[in-house]
Amino acid sequence: MSKRLSTKYKIDRRMGENIWGRPKSPVNRREYGPGQHGQRRRGKLSDFGLQLRAKQKLKGHYGNITEKQFRGIYAEAVRVKGDTSENLVGLLESRLDAVVYRAKFVTTVFAARQFVNHGHVMVNGRRCNISSRRLKVGDVVEVREKSRTLNIVLEAIQSAERDLPEYLDVDHNKLTATMVRVPQLSEVPYPVQMEPNLVVEFYSRN
Repeated sequence: MSKRLSTKYKIDRRMGENIWGRPKSPVNRREYGPGQHGQRRRGKLSDFGLQLRAKQKLKGHYGNITEKQFRGIYAEAVRVKGDTSENLVGLLESRLDAVVYRAKFVTTVFAARQFVNHGHVMVNGRRCNISSRRLKVGDVVEVREKSRTLNIVLEAIQSAERDLPEYLDVDHNKLTATMVRVPQLSEVPYPVQMEPNLVVEFYSRN
């Protein structure tokens, strides 16, 4: 069980945005932050504050990534040739738990990590329980046959809450998903605007 599962909606309220697009998000009812001081008027953020908020929002969207892991992904994005902000998004979306979530095999990104950790997923025909595994173009993710009738899977594939991204080739009859290409920022179905360029600025100044 994720240590952040019980407080995930506090992230929404702290950000002031519904970062997962969930209909039950408290932001849909109360736009102010949590706690006794939550209704105070928000002051204008400094450049550093905007960068920090962008980092918290992007990291929070993926649910279970620690600061150490996220900084490591950023460092890898810097080393890879090309635009660092685009590389950062591509690396995040190449994680196994992110692909399981985007393919709608589970309803939340938190459930995706737990689903993988419990051994319900195979990659290229082999069982994999490492949620942070980096997938390559052409890799095939599949729900194990014994796990295909789980309620969490049936609920997710029948949900109209999220659309399937074009960079994944998903077959809900066979419960498989193939990574067609590493996505660009414009292709990722974030329910709110993400600003990875500000994340890059945040880490480059620290």
